[in-house]
Formats: sequence, structure tokens, C-alpha cells
Amino acid sequence: MRLAKYLAQAGLTSRRHAEQLIKNGEITVNGHLVTEMGTQVEPGADVIAYQGRKIGNKPRMVYVLLNKPAGFICSVNDPQGRPTVLSLLKDIEERIYPVGRLDYDTSGLLLLSNDGEFTNLMIHPRYKIIKTYEARVKGRLIQPELDRMCQGLLLEDGMTAPAQVKLLFQDETSSLLEISIHEGRKRQIKRMCAAINHPVLNLKRTQLAFLSLQDIEEGKYRLLSSQEVEALKKCAGAV
Repeated sequence: MRLAKYLAQAGLTSRRHAEQLIKNGEITVNGHLVTEMGTQVEPGADVIAYQGRKIGNKPRMVYVLLNKPAGFICSVNDPQGRPTVLSLLKDIEERIYPVGRLDYDTSGLLLLSNDGEFTNLMIHPRYKIIKTYEARVKGRLIQPELDRMCQGLLLEDGMTAPAQVKLLFQDETSSLLEISIHEGRKRQIKRMCAAINHPVLNLKRTQLAFLSLQDIEEGKYRLLSSQEVEALKKCAGAV
């Protein structure tokens, strides 16, 4: 098994971050420092360690669905002292990590897990997991602007993929949109709305694949069932 995959399956971190740990020289195999990405290990036979701590048997896999409030950062810790989403999960014993990110001022559905392989399936663009948001934006939209969002917009990092956009409500000063995308670019919804001159006033993720926030109050969470986890993997084409 590739070393990065082993570290991800052991719940240390995501596979992408595991590769960075290897590159940084923070992983040893049988006491020897390893920096090659393609290093193969034999689970149960080789001794793999991170910062001197043995990475052994696979821990219990935990999958959390959190209704994130605005004002929390999606990180394990924050140098600026802002509250992190992990502070909302104090009764989870396992060390878990956000699956993707929501901005500090964005609320809504966030997954957290210690399963690195699962995390990769959920966040990698090639798996096209649909994410749905409600965005309140400044001003009243007209149909040609909605059409542009649906067809794709040119941002500084290239064209966006076609999106599904519905106008839910309008008043004299703002519009409420439902936007579904499968890409995961940084601040993508905000940048898409800015590109049509309707900056986001408030943003909430309401759905990921078939998961919703039904019956989950803001700041609260629930564990995903094994059936839900398997169904999400099927959405990514991994089962």
C-alpha cells in the first residue's frame, strides 16, 4: 500500500496532506526517514511513525454532519484566536478534520471526519459531489444574469462549470438565490456573484449530495449512518 494512503486510512490526515507530511520529512518507516511519494508499506509489518508516534491500527471512523454557524473557522486551530468548528464537537473523542471548508462568515452544512479516503472523495473536483447554497445577494437579478451563472462564468482561475441557479425571492434591494455546483474552488459562490456585480450579503450551504440540514439546529450536529456514508461514496463513484 502507498504510504500516503496508509496514513489517510489510519485517520492521521487527508491523503493530500499526508503527501505533504512525507515531502516535509515528518514520516518514518521502520525508523528510517521517508520522503519519496511512491513509498510502499506493508500494513501490520512495517512500523510507520509521525513525529515519533506510531501510526498503527485503523481507528474507529467517524463521520459528522454539522450545521455550522457563521463566526467559526474550518480549522483545527487558528493563530488569530477565532473559534473553530471543533469547539462545537467537544464530545467527539476521535481527532477529526473538516471535509472541505466553509468561510468564517458562511454557515450551513459541513462534514467532518477522520477518514482521509472519504475526505478525498468528497472534496476532489473529479468526483463532482453536488453542493447547494442559498445566497442572499445585493440588488435585483435579471434573467440574462441568471443565464450567465448557469452557463459558466470567467473568473481569474478560469471558466466555472455550468451551475444550477434558481431565483427564490426578490425585494427592492436584494435577491435570494439557490445555487448548486460540483466544483470546489476557493470562495467560488462569492466570486461568481461578484462577477455579475451582485455581491453576496449572506451565504449558507444547505445541501451536499442528498444530505440536508433537516432537524439539525445551528451549532448542532449528528453522526452519519453507515448507509449514508456508503451512499456518499456511491455518489463519488467509489462503490
